[in-house]
Amino acid sequence: MKLSVADAGALLDVDESTVYRWIEEKGLPAERIAGRTLLNRAALLEWATENHVPVSARVFRPAESGEEKLPSFALALAAGGVHHAVTGGTREEVLREAVGRLPLPEGSDAEDLLAVLLARETSFTTAIGNGIAIPHVRMPIVLDVDEAIVSLSFLSQPVDFHAADGRPVTVLFTMVTPTVHGHLHLLAALAYLLRDGEFLAGVRSAAPGEALLARAAEVERQSAGRRVAGGPA
Repeated sequence: MKLSVADAGALLDVDESTVYRWIEEKGLPAERIAGRTLLNRAALLEWATENHVPVSARVFRPAESGEEKLPSFALALAAGGVHHAVTGGTREEVLREAVGRLPLPEGSDAEDLLAVLLARETSFTTAIGNGIAIPHVRMPIVLDVDEAIVSLSFLSQPVDFHAADGRPVTVLFTMVTPTVHGHLHLLAALAYLLRDGEFLAGVRSAAPGEALLARAAEVERQSAGRRVAGGPA
């Protein structure tokens, strides 16, 4: 999904001049098409997460009439589960274990999904820094599922994902969605949540699943409430 500079600014709560500056000075991915500067939404969200740039609370806005109903991050996480002590000493081993814990629909091929994830890792790392990886960020995993699934895996030991900051990964977020739009929404919601101090502290400390789910639901509820009260941006 392509965004204009104005759209990108609205998503990150900054003006257009700041977006242009980040493109020039901080490597924000963009391209020129027919004289216009356009940004890929998934790449933008990945860049924002890697660079600790806040994402607007507008990502939690309720869908308007006629729009695709966007998935709730908290419900998707409840569906996928929070998994502790996920074993493995290599990227392949921990990804295999994480895929094995996904509640995939009957008929889904877990080996095919694992192969896709591993192919993504050989292209470039999915580690976003601070010990966190989000496999398949820019190329969404879209499967024939009824509802979106987000799985949070806490690794039993740090694993080298060749992260830009040099830190090994201890946390994996894996997303499976029925639509690309739903994936992008969940990615934006995750970027927002990782800027919430309480949720991030829970992730860093491998808190119990109940606590993380409760905080995700609370942030989602509060943010959606602010968007409704404040009206369109």
